[in-house]
Formats: sequence, structure tokens, C-alpha cells
Amino acid sequence: MLFRSLAAHPSVAEVAVAGAPSEEWGEEVVAFVVAAEGHACPTTDDLRDFARDRLAPHKLPRRVVPVDALPRNALGKVLRYELREAAPHE
Repeated sequence: MLFRSLAAHPSVAEVAVAGAPSEEWGEEVVAFVVAAEGHACPTTDDLRDFARDRLAPHKLPRRVVPVDALPRNALGKVLRYELREAAPHE
């Protein structure tokens, strides 16, 4: 549900979600977004507003990190551990 809710945004080509360290919360939801061709990456506020009616408040991303591509293994599975390592810390 989380992935589909964020992926439905018209400016999102691909999205992956991972937990990243947070001083305030311990861990927070971070959305890594590949922008759709011809679109700018949505801001955190844009994506949160878009998904607010579809997701519980604690599942809304606290941050959006624009990426050129999602890291994948040989089978095409997204490597979330690489996303967590690359997430900017607060």
C-alpha cells in the first residue's frame, strides 16, 4: 500500500521506501524517488500531501531523496540496504 500510494504520484517514475536513522524518532520513513521524465522530483510536502488520504500519518515519508536510479541486484530487486546507507542523516 505504501509503495503504490507514492508511486501513483504523476511526477514519480519509480520509488522505494526504506527506514533511515533519525535522532528524533530512532528511525524514519524515507522515500527515494526517481522523477518521471519531464518532471521535477516531488518535494517531501508534495508527496506527503498526495498520499495523506491513502496512508496513516506514521507511514507518510518524513523525507524525499531524489535519485537518478534505484540500486538493484542482478534479479532486479531494489537494494534497500544501499538506500539506507546513502540516506542523508539529519
